[in-house]
Amino acid sequence: MIEFAPDQPRWRQVAAVIRQRIADGTYPPRTRVPSVLQLQAEFGIAAATGQKVHRALREDGLIYTEPGLGSFVARPLPPASHPHE
Repeated sequence: MIEFAPDQPRWRQVAAVIRQRIADGTYPPRTRVPSVLQLQAEFGIAAATGQKVHRALREDGLIYTEPGLGSFVARPLPPASHPHE
């Protein structure tokens, strides 16, 4: 569990932790990131908060979700390249 700062939404703080884990290689590309239920258990947050974390990370292009399989770290795009998928 982390100690939450009172002046920032919890979903932003949890998303920052997951972003850092992606950046430092804790969650390498194409590996699963914690599910909403796992986020609830680890951080003591509500399901809706966990869903906001996933939504923010998807909007930032850091993760993608495969229905029925879970959410995964997106492959980093090399600088100045365009995705072909």
